[in-house]
Amino acid sequence: MSAETDQVNSTTKGADAIDQAIAQGIDFDGTPIPAAKLELYDQVMALEANRQRSGVSNTMRSRIVRIGAKHIPQAELNQKLIDAGFAPLKDKEIAFFYNK
Repeated sequence: MSAETDQVNSTTKGADAIDQAIAQGIDFDGTPIPAAKLELYDQVMALEANRQRSGVSNTMRSRIVRIGAKHIPQAELNQKLIDAGFAPLKDKEIAFFYNK
């Protein structure tokens, strides 16, 4: 195993792990990410970078729901949103994230 692969495998946790692997062009298992996948990713991220934002609180709530639904039960996440002053889970979010 190369030093580069060791570095990628040692940093597979946290919010930045994916971005770091993409920047290096190497997946967590040490295999190169195909150029076509990297190019498409770069194209879509460039479009996103130019999108007008609706506000920090809206983006924070979106991220909390999207990521929190992977780790926190629905009722608990809903209560945490309300307690923090965010809008509760919407029916479409519950359907998408919890009713799979």
